[in-house]
Amino acid sequence: MQESQYAETKSSETTMPEINTQTGTITKIQPSSQSQEEWLKYGEQVSSFLSTLPEYLGSLFNQYKQPLVTLGLIVAAVVTVKVVLAVLDALNDIPLVAPTFELIGIGYSVWFVYRYLLKASTRQELTDEIAGLKTQVVGDE
Repeated sequence: MQESQYAETKSSETTMPEINTQTGTITKIQPSSQSQEEWLKYGEQVSSFLSTLPEYLGSLFNQYKQPLVTLGLIVAAVVTVKVVLAVLDALNDIPLVAPTFELIGIGYSVWFVYRYLLKASTRQELTDEIAGLKTQVVGDE
């Protein structure tokens, strides 16, 4: 008697019950072997795709290296600008920091005008420094 109960329990684990809401009865649906074959087929397709993915991505990167690097630099620049603006916004929310930054900016502007823009000789010095910096960055033409 105990063996038959064990056999019934085992057979009920392999089937899925379906409840009929109109009659209140439970019917059991047998799993189909076709769905398992379909899952195996899908698994093989996914496996083959994942095995060829590194080669595909490598050839894609080699083919479009310059545009991808440029796009990456643009995205990095945008993210950097967003982070810097967020940090500055957070600093401006601290009391007395925003007026202090304004005073520092006004002081630097006054010093720059006094140092480089009032006299013709210092304006020429500024022009020479800008040209030298341009040569260092861009190079000789």
